[in-house]
Amino acid sequence: QVQLVESGGGLVQAGGSLRLACAASGSIFSFVTLGWYRQAPGKQRELVAAITSGGRINYADSVKGRFTISRDNAKNTVYLQMNSLKPEDTAVYYCNLDPPLRQSWGQGTQVTVSS
Repeated sequence: QVQLVESGGGLVQAGGSLRLACAASGSIFSFVTLGWYRQAPGKQRELVAAITSGGRINYADSVKGRFTISRDNAKNTVYLQMNSLKPEDTAVYYCNLDPPLRQSWGQGTQVTVSS
């Protein structure tokens, strides 16, 4: 089982930046694809970025050019650098495997972007 704890959210003005971190337990971290997901009020959870064990990366169209996902296997941590934030980025952000494990969803971290 992989346990994941997200941190780094907060309130920021439009155009600002935040860096999210996700610390993982479990020995399989280095071998799995990891993703950052978000869920805005009234909307379904969506995958915004994913990174494979080999470092291949994919982004949702809505965040391309603004968000950067990275991972540090030595620290069992995956990051999401978010720049040029927009009010529509407001959501609870989660990390999980890609595809996600139902039992590994954490509490998430709230990101609020004011206009």
